[in-house]
Amino acid sequence: MEHEIEDEHGDRRRARPHGRPRRRRNESDGFVCRKCNRPVSGQSYGTRYRNHCPHCLWSQHVDIHPGDRLQSCGGSMEPIAVWVKRDGEWAIVHRCQNCGMLKTNRVAGDDSPWTMMSLAAKPLAQPPFPLDV
Repeated sequence: MEHEIEDEHGDRRRARPHGRPRRRRNESDGFVCRKCNRPVSGQSYGTRYRNHCPHCLWSQHVDIHPGDRLQSCGGSMEPIAVWVKRDGEWAIVHRCQNCGMLKTNRVAGDDSPWTMMSLAAKPLAQPPFPLDV
């Protein structure tokens, strides 16, 4: 019997079938960003399973569900937008450059506010229509 549950990000999703263990990486694991080549700490306020860079906001397509590291695609994920949830929390919308999948990541405490604001303002700076006065 399937039912919905709320995950650690406050999003609704289908419950996992019982019996399948969920693999989690060590939450203190850091990595080097594929896009900007800067070192990224695995620990930050607001997130337990980091997979995006706080500097350039690019991510890696590694999770099916937060922290499971079961996605085989492994593509680079471009930050394309920000999304404001009902509770006012911001999330980053990413598009995988390999498979085109859209995913959201909650904002971490050390994410660059300037990069997030630049991403949020992008539609205003590049409208899809001419601005003739």
